[in-house]
Amino acid sequence: MNNNAPPKLPPAGMRARTSSRNGRAGAQFDGYLAKDRPHAGAYDEMFAEDGTVRPPYRALYESIASYDATDLTARSAALDRALVDQGITFSLSGQERPFPLDLVPRVITAAEWLKLERGVAQRVRALEAFLDDVYGDAQILADGVLPRRLITSCSHFQREAFGINPPNGVRIHVAGVDLVRDEAGTFRVLEDNLRNPSGVSYVMENRRTMARVFPDLFAQHRVRPVGDYASHLLRSLRAAAAANVADPMIVVLTPGIHNSAYFEHSLLARLMGVELVEGRDLFCRDNVVYLRTTEGERPVDVIYRRIDDEFLDPVHYRPDSVLGIAGVLNAARAGNVVIANAVGNGVGDDKLVYTYVPDMVKYYLNEKPLLPNVDTFRCWLPDELDFVLERMDELVVKPVEGSGGYGIVFGPDASAKELADLRRKVKADRRGWIAQPVVQLSTVPSKVDDKLAPRHVDLRPFAVNDGNFVFVLPGGLTRVALPEGSLVVNSSQGGGSKDTWVLASRSSSAERELAEPALAEQSQLDGLAAEQGPELTSAQQQQQ
Repeated sequence: MNNNAPPKLPPAGMRARTSSRNGRAGAQFDGYLAKDRPHAGAYDEMFAEDGTVRPPYRALYESIASYDATDLTARSAALDRALVDQGITFSLSGQERPFPLDLVPRVITAAEWLKLERGVAQRVRALEAFLDDVYGDAQILADGVLPRRLITSCSHFQREAFGINPPNGVRIHVAGVDLVRDEAGTFRVLEDNLRNPSGVSYVMENRRTMARVFPDLFAQHRVRPVGDYASHLLRSLRAAAAANVADPMIVVLTPGIHNSAYFEHSLLARLMGVELVEGRDLFCRDNVVYLRTTEGERPVDVIYRRIDDEFLDPVHYRPDSVLGIAGVLNAARAGNVVIANAVGNGVGDDKLVYTYVPDMVKYYLNEKPLLPNVDTFRCWLPDELDFVLERMDELVVKPVEGSGGYGIVFGPDASAKELADLRRKVKADRRGWIAQPVVQLSTVPSKVDDKLAPRHVDLRPFAVNDGNFVFVLPGGLTRVALPEGSLVVNSSQGGGSKDTWVLASRSSSAERELAEPALAEQSQLDGLAAEQGPELTSAQQQQQ
């Protein structure tokens, strides 16, 4: 008998000999790989097609298989309580609720992460070069690599950004690159987020919460930490300041407490040790931005803004905006303040421009793209439009301006009337639509009632650029589509999240979440001090 054989998922109904306290081990996985499950052809990240557990998940599977239904329910409830206690909620249908955190983490090997890390960094460098070019000489347009009308017709192409040259050349201080894993197990880029990518607070708080509820799991894995993200962001923002500023004044600009991402704004400001401000706290005079304080006016050098371009400066954009600072663009153009991320970045993450990013990588970097795009049809091109109209019932059709999962039409699930209406919309606004094949997003076990079932996931790694190095946070936000068969992972559509574990290489003795069992035991008492930063006061918790 081979005692080193990998564990295997028992067929539905087959009883395992090893018993847990209140039933057989692995019972919660019964029927997991049922042939009649929705999207049965999707790549499952824990189990191979024959039911064997993939190597990165073996220790995790053995631990979870030992839990019974009561254990799963109790730990899941503990996760929810911890998130509510920390004020980590989001608004859905007008109600504040804890952001769903599934108790089964997603695992990525060191070798696989290295490929993703390099691919994300390459993409950020190419997009940086593109933004610098398109708001400058626009050589890529002159050379015909990208059509000029592609840029001029983009609603996020901000002519007001011309003449604003960041001191260290960085426009993308923070990027969120959404990845999906297709049926073959290949990671592909779904879209880029270069304006105000959100969700990194969930990455850090998910880890902090999981470490408290599942310290035993961390003791068995070499998981790379995510708690140092704020230090990398702070380094990037400090590097963005003008060269003649020795100790830059940095602020985080938030729309206010009612914004859905306010928790993240306040968390990042606190971890970086900088001021969290609203537009009314700042003003411009003589092209210099000042912060009102109890000790008087203080000049501001870097603004990490979390509001959209259209609300940033009422002088240049919406005159009725009270969220931004009048004259801040003039101050940035004069070189007296840096806006991070830069104004006009939206032209780089436009869903149609996205289809040309592989061309940008070749043009600017003279490299082969390391991460492929999802195959995409451009409805503004006549030949591809004809294909989309003909095969619309087989494709996923997306509005270029859509976000949060809204406006997406899954052709196979749409009625004849819905498809007819969609054809009219696409014909009327060809620039406003793209189409993609239905990608069966990979699945990871997720708690559904008292069992574990496959649910589709994506991944948003976060990259921070300081001008010299693109740091990619090891892990990122794994979003999970909780409704059965759903491929929409957005929280606004009922999605949740998972902790993402990037395993450290065996040769590395550093970068490990919990290196010894003793640390795992200590985490039950005080959490991960290195991960969580200073404890929140009750007043801060109420505010967040």
